[in-house]
Amino acid sequence: MPTTPDPGAPEAAHEEEPWLNSHEVAELWPVREDWLPGAAGRANVRIRRYGGESRGTYGAAPTYYDYHAGDARRAATEIVEGRVDIPAVWRTDTPEGRRAEFWSRFRFRLTCGVVLALVLLVLGVAVYDVLS
Repeated sequence: MPTTPDPGAPEAAHEEEPWLNSHEVAELWPVREDWLPGAAGRANVRIRRYGGESRGTYGAAPTYYDYHAGDARRAATEIVEGRVDIPAVWRTDTPEGRRAEFWSRFRFRLTCGVVLALVLLVLGVAVYDVLS
């Protein structure tokens, strides 16, 4: 019997394990999403990085990361058991990490509130000037 495949037969699909995005890895690991790439480096997890190219005067594009699914699942157990040295501030299961997350969100919301108030103030002054 020949070992070559039948020319009319469909090719076998190359089944690569899917890579996980940052949101999926954040659900697996007790690590704040901002610190996932650093934690992945400490846990020897393979990463695909894309984006981040320079936009010249306008800064840089956002950088996104995908994590190897098998490595991420292996690292989840190691991180939870404490076998990977991750700073307490990076983690979501420590008081330091929860406090850092709280203040980070607080600063973001405060900034949004101030910007919104300024925009409304400017619009109010402009409308007042037009109507006066």
